[in-house]
Amino acid sequence: MLLPIRKFGDPVLREKGEPVAVFDEALAQLAADMVETMHAAKGIGLAAPQIGRAMQFFVIDLQLKPDEKPDFSFTFDEKSVPAEFVMPLAIANPELTILPDDEWLYSEGCLSFPGLTGEVARREKVRLRYQDVRGIRHEIVCDGIFARCIQHEYDHCQGVLFIDRMEKADLLKIQTKIKQLKRETQAHIKEFGR
Repeated sequence: MLLPIRKFGDPVLREKGEPVAVFDEALAQLAADMVETMHAAKGIGLAAPQIGRAMQFFVIDLQLKPDEKPDFSFTFDEKSVPAEFVMPLAIANPELTILPDDEWLYSEGCLSFPGLTGEVARREKVRLRYQDVRGIRHEIVCDGIFARCIQHEYDHCQGVLFIDRMEKADLLKIQTKIKQLKRETQAHIKEFGR
């Protein structure tokens, strides 16, 4: 089922998510709905606050086409496995460790900021400990776009948005559009509720 994606200006995007406490069929269905919504919006990650749920939960899908080579590497529970073995990922109660590595700039977008992008500096490598939809604990160590996506979605669960980390020059270029989006979102909430 497709879920409405909350846009900038909706207060839920600034809330820190609550830990996931119940691992049941409803959580598995939420993950499936979030993946379907993310795919329909042509995204690679979607966090629960973006669909109006202030919880420590997000999904990622970086599946590759058969002839495509990944621009990231990773281990899953200390093993090297193909990306299709773990994707799409549903991540509950993430514990993120930014590993010492180079920082790199990349033009990020966000489904809560349609059409807006800007350069964001993030570290190249991370360790993520989390629970899957059944509550089983896992660990991923990854780099590249995988690490960037994890950092972006983890930030959402903490109430942090990519504009908070964006390079100042890029942020200035889109400031007017950001303010307009916020006004439109708040007007919509006032008229129709969430």
